[in-house]
Amino acid sequence: MLRDEVRPMKLFVRLLTFALAVSPLLAHGQMMEPQPAAQSEAAQKPAADADLPEADAAQQKAAKTFAAKPASPAKKPSMAASAKPTALTPLNSRERVVQLLDRFTFGPRPGDVDQVLAHGGADAWLNAQFVPDNLPDRALDKRLADYPTLAMTTGEVIRVFPDRGFIAAVDQGKVPYPSDPLLNAVYEVDIYRLHQEDAEKKANAAAVAAHQPLPELSDADKAAQHKQDQAEAGRIAGQLFALPKEQRMAALIALPVEDRAVLTADGNLTGDLRNQLLATFSPREREAFQAMAAPRGAAYKSIDELAQGRVLRDILSERQLQAVMAAFWFNHFNVYAPKDSDQWYTASYERDVIRKNALTSFPQLLLATAVSPAMQVYLDNWLSIGPDSIANGVDPANPNAKRGNKGLNENYGRELMELHTVGVNGGYTQADVTALAAILTGWGVDRAQQGGGFAFDYKRHEPGPKMWLGYIIDEDGTVTKLGPGVKPLPATFGPANYKAGTVATPDSMKQGLAALNILANSPQTAHFISYLLAQYFVADEPPGALVDRLQKTYLASHGDIKTLLRALIASPEFNAKQYFRNKVKTPEEFIASAFRATATDPANPGALVSTINNMGMPLYKALPPTGYYLTADQWMSSSALVNRLNFAYQLTNSKFANQKFDAPKLLATGLLLPAAPETQARLLGVAETQPAATSGVQMAMRVLEATMVGAPVSAQTNQLINKQMQQLPGSPTETLNLLTALILGSPEFQVR
Repeated sequence: MLRDEVRPMKLFVRLLTFALAVSPLLAHGQMMEPQPAAQSEAAQKPAADADLPEADAAQQKAAKTFAAKPASPAKKPSMAASAKPTALTPLNSRERVVQLLDRFTFGPRPGDVDQVLAHGGADAWLNAQFVPDNLPDRALDKRLADYPTLAMTTGEVIRVFPDRGFIAAVDQGKVPYPSDPLLNAVYEVDIYRLHQEDAEKKANAAAVAAHQPLPELSDADKAAQHKQDQAEAGRIAGQLFALPKEQRMAALIALPVEDRAVLTADGNLTGDLRNQLLATFSPREREAFQAMAAPRGAAYKSIDELAQGRVLRDILSERQLQAVMAAFWFNHFNVYAPKDSDQWYTASYERDVIRKNALTSFPQLLLATAVSPAMQVYLDNWLSIGPDSIANGVDPANPNAKRGNKGLNENYGRELMELHTVGVNGGYTQADVTALAAILTGWGVDRAQQGGGFAFDYKRHEPGPKMWLGYIIDEDGTVTKLGPGVKPLPATFGPANYKAGTVATPDSMKQGLAALNILANSPQTAHFISYLLAQYFVADEPPGALVDRLQKTYLASHGDIKTLLRALIASPEFNAKQYFRNKVKTPEEFIASAFRATATDPANPGALVSTINNMGMPLYKALPPTGYYLTADQWMSSSALVNRLNFAYQLTNSKFANQKFDAPKLLATGLLLPAAPETQARLLGVAETQPAATSGVQMAMRVLEATMVGAPVSAQTNQLINKQMQQLPGSPTETLNLLTALILGSPEFQVR
């Protein structure tokens, strides 16, 4: 940050720090230091900022001033019903639409509220959103064309971004070269670099064996080599630029493999040359170029594309309810994308499992996740083997056959109950965890390292009936509830429960399907899912009466998600002032809403992904099965606040990753909305409590608040913004930029 920007930024942080200190959010104990969560530091702790300026000592001190203010202690919401209910104050018709768009989109765009009111109201909007395939999404589709892996099968993703092992298999003839010319060119470069790496390793090994120093270039030699490579890459690029655009990729893949490797290697082409060349390629050609540039083991590139696609979907999609619910359900059925082959499976998991079923029914969604290779790999169920299974050496025809030492992996069985269905207080025991793990043996993946699909291998399945969660489930899926007149089995599972010679069959998968059906239709699951929906869409500590009603709706509708959402949205609690704009935005929600509220087209989604990472929420990289906690205490800390304020300042001053920002256009948009400034001021609740706007800055502030926030802004916030603007005179554009930044950083914009 330049010196002349330091003082305004420090004052900006101090202003917002004080505004937060007096805001209702802080009074209710919602903005405070985060509490420890069952999440790894690597996945959850904000990393050093890559795209945001480093917060200086004054900024940290200012932000800590707010954090140190007295507030009620942070605590995890409990599953118990909330205290004695108080009388609810209903929202007016406009506020109801604001509430709906705040909770079921990634933030309304300028004019969205008026559009909904003018075209049938909340019910019409909801009905349209419930059929997302009928909503054109042209702007998003155009942008997603730059990320071809998002539409690929897992096998195709592996072939575009293979790991070192897959490349070696091709080199050794175990896997054929691709027949596609583009992919073939990629693999030639991959194998060329693999041979270089192997030669270097052999040279190092020979030096060690001969007790000689390792052959290594000096820094000067490395710099000279890099300069030579840059010159060679520039020469080759010049040859390509001399050709018509449509001929350039064909010419590139016809180059000797050594030239291709030099041209595409990261750092060899200067940024402008590289960007100009990439801009002339089709999305598929661009994918091939990037694959040639990527280091070996670069499957992470597909995760990066997935994250960028998600940010674009958050901001640009017309199918907002589906996007919100897909994010909610992915977090509920979390997988950690960098784990093993999930680096390839996660894209199809998000697309074909989560988003496809985000608005269907919970039982259908539960089954889809259970038979997903991504979930099987993430929670290691594909490694689980029944102790008495054929795969463990048990041979019914040979009682003396030597049994192996393989056994159950309980990870999925435990999380399936604790996190996915009945909840930690769902009444199960450790014996139930073990029994469910036995029930789910054989559920796995066909050739996980090659992108195969789900497969049930009966040879790995633990044979015989199981006693679990108050039921007896036979191999064929027949369920008997334990109770009077029903004799329990001798054991939860194992040879004591069946006759000698019993083996699993392909039909044994029905045992797991029966268990999933029991879980999906359990009253405990109905309560747990209802609680989580109410917690995310209504309040961190949701009203017990609402949760109870949703539980009944779940059971009556067999977990139909649309029916549940209709009941929640129609509830008195959802439409009450007590629960209006009381949910703190996660980093993903904050970033997406900042772009939507200012009608800004995201020019650099990769930089947005990095920013969300730095704010502590790396997309698809929550390591624990809990996913990310979605309550306020996790996201409001001094460092989190500084990051958000810095981002707002950088964005509105066009200093964020070459992103252009147009505050005058935003102001003009606000002025042309159906509500005139006087009406907007009345909407914001300031007309009767504050004097009329006496300056252009005050009028602009009110218009921008109405346009970007769309709900009451506190008198304290307005007073402090006015004071700040008086102390920082500047050109009209500079004034509008800073004013917009102040609103983005205000307490009111941190909530939805």
